[in-house]
Amino acid sequence: MSELKLFFLILAVFFVFYFVPFDAPAVKDSILNGFVMLNEYAREHVLLCLVPAFFIAGTISVMLKKDAILKLLGPDAKRIISYPIAAISGAILAVCSCTILPLFGGIYKKGAGIGPAATFLFAGPAINIAAIFLTARILGWDLGIARMIATLSAAILIGLIMELIYKEKGSGGFVQTAETNTSNAKALTFFLLQLFFLVLSGLKINPTIKNAGLGVLGLSVFGMALFGFERDETRSWIAETWDFAKKILPYLFVGVFLAGIITKLLPQNVVVFLLGKNNIFSTFVASIIGALMYFATLTEVPIVQALTQLGMAKGPTLALLMAGNSLSLPSMIVITKLLGKKKAFTYFGLVVLFSTIFGMIYGLIG
Repeated sequence: MSELKLFFLILAVFFVFYFVPFDAPAVKDSILNGFVMLNEYAREHVLLCLVPAFFIAGTISVMLKKDAILKLLGPDAKRIISYPIAAISGAILAVCSCTILPLFGGIYKKGAGIGPAATFLFAGPAINIAAIFLTARILGWDLGIARMIATLSAAILIGLIMELIYKEKGSGGFVQTAETNTSNAKALTFFLLQLFFLVLSGLKINPTIKNAGLGVLGLSVFGMALFGFERDETRSWIAETWDFAKKILPYLFVGVFLAGIITKLLPQNVVVFLLGKNNIFSTFVASIIGALMYFATLTEVPIVQALTQLGMAKGPTLALLMAGNSLSLPSMIVITKLLGKKKAFTYFGLVVLFSTIFGMIYGLIG
């Protein structure tokens, strides 16, 4: 998927600069604005938001035991257990948009069945812990919470409908994943210390208290990493954290830069006409755009921020975030190969439908 990501990002840059003359003052302003926005993100959101989130993702991936979670998605699990677990396991398993597809294919073919697997596929990238906090910090906690609740609800409903239509119970058996020997209590303590650091970094409280708290938590994490685990476990944790960072940060920076360009170049009246109202037309259009566009992990946040500055309403904003994380043209191709055309296009339709519905609800009450 990394080659596809790079291809689509290069294609987006090409279209931006091909259709607008290079000597136009607007282009110079838009490029400058892209660098300004990139500088703002680097200063305000990378060090205390994304970096801790990457370390948390590394902790989840290396130290928290995952087999038990995957087994709960099996064909013998009760729906009241398997669907909620499938909906929240994106955060637990630290999946991002580049890893959700092989994981989805694995649990589907190994016994999860179409229902929980579809739930996992839809919810996984959207409740990635970095995506939750970045959405809340950049676009507001109301939208961050609404995104999480709507995604979880829609994911379960989509899975249940897919199971109802195709009546699959799974094929039995589950793939096992490698685990460390770390105790659950120690791993959970390590995870919570990092999570508290991430939460505290986003709070607007007395700077002295905040910095003292961050210092204590940071030293505690550093101490546990040095003395609380085996060296191989710590190395694996650092390696996994770096793997997340190198897969995500370059595309995020490109996305932020493009968002800065979009803010200056995209005509505001077009955005207002298509996405500027909390009605079914604007929300449906946002769902379609989200389903077709390719968002590398977390790049949806700065791009949506740019569109909201141009006049996109609240309902279409949520719809775009929901559909944009779950689908794209590249992922549609992969999903169709995994599920077949009939099931795949049913899933695509349900994603657009529920993104539109929850976007409309949020637009009316937000």
